[in-house]
Amino acid sequence: MAWVLLGVAGILEIAFAWFMKSSHGFTRLTPALLTLAAGVSSVTLLSISLRSLPMGTGYAVWTGIGAAGTAMVGIVWLGDSAAPMRLVCIGLILAGVIGLKLVSIP
Repeated sequence: MAWVLLGVAGILEIAFAWFMKSSHGFTRLTPALLTLAAGVSSVTLLSISLRSLPMGTGYAVWTGIGAAGTAMVGIVWLGDSAAPMRLVCIGLILAGVIGLKLVSIP
């Protein structure tokens, strides 16, 4: 269950970044409020998952999901660069996240 919560927390971290971008520097009320809600929810679920997961593993997986997911959202929906080396680096982040999951004890 902790891994599921951690995955949802990572997805909420992606939503946090999306809403922050949409808020235009917190000048738009609805996206700004959604930014806060997604951020608080993400950190709360991370905290709950860390009750049973190792801290370093949980935090690294959470940030990895957030970083790689946010980069992919930027590429797919916001026109960010999809340069080959950038995609390789995103793949390396995902490989690290998968590796941490595979070697984790719980």
